[in-house]
Amino acid sequence: MSTSSPSWDRAVLQPPACDAWKEHMEGAAYHLASCIVLLGYMGGSGIFGSLYIFGLLAPGYFCYALWGWLSACGLDILVWNALLVLICVLQLAHLAYRLRRDTVPEEFELLFKAMYLPLQVPLEVYREIVKCCEEQVQSLGRDQNYAVEGKTPINRLSLLLSGRVRVSQDGQFLHYIFPYQFLDSPEWESLRPSEEGTFQVTLTAETDCSYITWPRRRLYLLLRKDRYIARLFSSHLGYDISEKLYSLNEKLFAKFGLRFDIRLPSLYHVLGPASSEGELEEAEELPRSPQPDHGLDGALEPPPQPPPPPPPPASRPRSSRPESDLLGEDSTSLVLEDFAELPGSFMDYVSEGEYMK
Repeated sequence: MSTSSPSWDRAVLQPPACDAWKEHMEGAAYHLASCIVLLGYMGGSGIFGSLYIFGLLAPGYFCYALWGWLSACGLDILVWNALLVLICVLQLAHLAYRLRRDTVPEEFELLFKAMYLPLQVPLEVYREIVKCCEEQVQSLGRDQNYAVEGKTPINRLSLLLSGRVRVSQDGQFLHYIFPYQFLDSPEWESLRPSEEGTFQVTLTAETDCSYITWPRRRLYLLLRKDRYIARLFSSHLGYDISEKLYSLNEKLFAKFGLRFDIRLPSLYHVLGPASSEGELEEAEELPRSPQPDHGLDGALEPPPQPPPPPPPPASRPRSSRPESDLLGEDSTSLVLEDFAELPGSFMDYVSEGEYMK
């Protein structure tokens, strides 16, 4: 290196001073490019923030290239800024591809916000779930059956997106299915992966409905591969089945206008095994001690008999509830007679198992 050329230390620590500043300003292209680049670097994060940044940097560097070509007349300025413009355009194309790939139909976006976003499910996991159902939304016309009792095989799992579906058995209404509830969660949980079966209820659309469906075998493979998705479906199905049980609970009520809770011991007493009813009948058929009739004379009185042996201990029968409209009546005091006269209650069924099907 020549001794006359300044070293790097001297260039950094003692830079040469400008002999004279230019009297004229740079062209408009230079100042426009500086303003656009300044605005571009004010973008945020995320895919949309990146679109904003590179969308402004590309025209900014293009203006710098025009300035280097027309005003500065520097080949290096032109080449470097043209290269930066090309890089920004390629980055914009990549971001547009990602945005298009990550975009889902409106129905799936609403489903994600309603069921998966509150659980903080990653978007990549949700895409796997949507991919399993092939991103297709099925439709169900009004009064059209989704499943027929005893005929439709259990070979899928479906989730209602819009509309309302009526569930019935032998023509008897059971409950409704509303949006973002599974159509066949009890049937799904009732079978093992290797078993086959048919629906025990009929599902009929009361309005125009839309739903998504997962093929049974394909969903089983996904659940076996990803344990996180398996736990996610397990929690959703458990919650859905409990909601259906509570909707069945709404059918149990007393003639006094009181709701009846399936969790109360009195329902177990009413729907319990036949042995409990037999004990009650034995208690009702216990021999009663004769009551003396004081209105007859002594000649007609029967001869005294030895007292009967003490009856075996039995459960005390429930006392009938007085016909009153008192407030604060407890639901646990309800008895079988409260439900015998009500159509649509569990008295219309042969057993508890028939009602809960």
